[in-house]
Amino acid sequence: MELEQKISELGEVVAAFKKSNDTEFAALKANGHVAQDVKNKTNELNDKITQLQDEIKSIKTAANRTGAGVETDIEVKNKEQKDAMNAYLRKGVESKAMSVDSDQDGGYLVTPEMSSEIVKKVYESSPLRQLASIVTISSDQFDIIEDLELAGAAWVGEVGARVETGTPKLNKISIPVHEMYANPKVTQKLLDDASLNMESYLSEKVAQKFALLEATAFISGDGVGKPKGILSYDDGQNFNQVQQVESTTSAVLSPDDMINLIYETKEAYRKNGTFLMHRQTAKEVRKFKDSQNRYLWAPGLDGNTAGSLLGFNILDANDMETVAANKKAVAFGDFKQGYQIVDRIGIRVLRDPYSAKPYIMFYTTKRVGGAVKNFEAIKLLKIKA
Repeated sequence: MELEQKISELGEVVAAFKKSNDTEFAALKANGHVAQDVKNKTNELNDKITQLQDEIKSIKTAANRTGAGVETDIEVKNKEQKDAMNAYLRKGVESKAMSVDSDQDGGYLVTPEMSSEIVKKVYESSPLRQLASIVTISSDQFDIIEDLELAGAAWVGEVGARVETGTPKLNKISIPVHEMYANPKVTQKLLDDASLNMESYLSEKVAQKFALLEATAFISGDGVGKPKGILSYDDGQNFNQVQQVESTTSAVLSPDDMINLIYETKEAYRKNGTFLMHRQTAKEVRKFKDSQNRYLWAPGLDGNTAGSLLGFNILDANDMETVAANKKAVAFGDFKQGYQIVDRIGIRVLRDPYSAKPYIMFYTTKRVGGAVKNFEAIKLLKIKA
């Protein structure tokens, strides 16, 4: 019921926003300027759209977590192990069940259910994870052989000479995993309270930190001690480069820029294309119209996107750069084919009762890597200086 009300309210606010924005355009055309109160109203309605989309997403996320039949990556098969994990978190008690999962350096793998919940919450918060390819490995590096060239071929007559044709060149992409950590803490007194769900507490805290680190790295990470983000590659159309399409005007964004970005992308990737942009950029995109005065943006009512533009979904990525001279403000493409995320299997937790008395700290680590794997599949829009 609440979800239906929010969706209905979003529709009403979108209609009011378009009406107010139309008033702005009409005033600007007739008088050369727009009254401040009209601008304020348009901006307030634009902000309200963003707020409602966030609320719809939160409602749907909560429903998915608590609904019956929610699947996890790995089903818990050993209740003894889970109970031992809780005992370890509360009291530091090591049991036979836990020692089976002990690393040589004294670390502990969290229970499969807890590990799965952390990954699930990170997935919900890290936008590129919702689009990219994801693989889980047990080593420290994932190698991809890239072949985007065609073998040579030619027409030949029945008795014509068959000369050697070109052989495609292969490129190797190696994606190492990098370690990230979280170190949440809680008092021993709170731990002693049997009503506290330690697994839930820890997974929530860890997921928040991991999601923030990942979201930034997948967008702008330099590849040194962290994943390499899509904005960190040199401009170009060759291997290890991501093409940057320059905007048509300086320091602003226009509908023509978005069209150019779309059609610089090959059809094989364009058909599954998605826009990634900062929410401030998305607010500007909502005002775009075509030559027939029709809005190019449509609201997203499913809670998963920030709407669509020219038929392609928009996903909020607040680590993207905003619209300004020389900034890469929009990414577009098939991120499933274009970007690879590599998870190292296993999340570890170390219980530290000594470093911050009276708090118990839970030093938790996870290893993850990421890099562009298909340099044709992703394009960036760079704002002209």
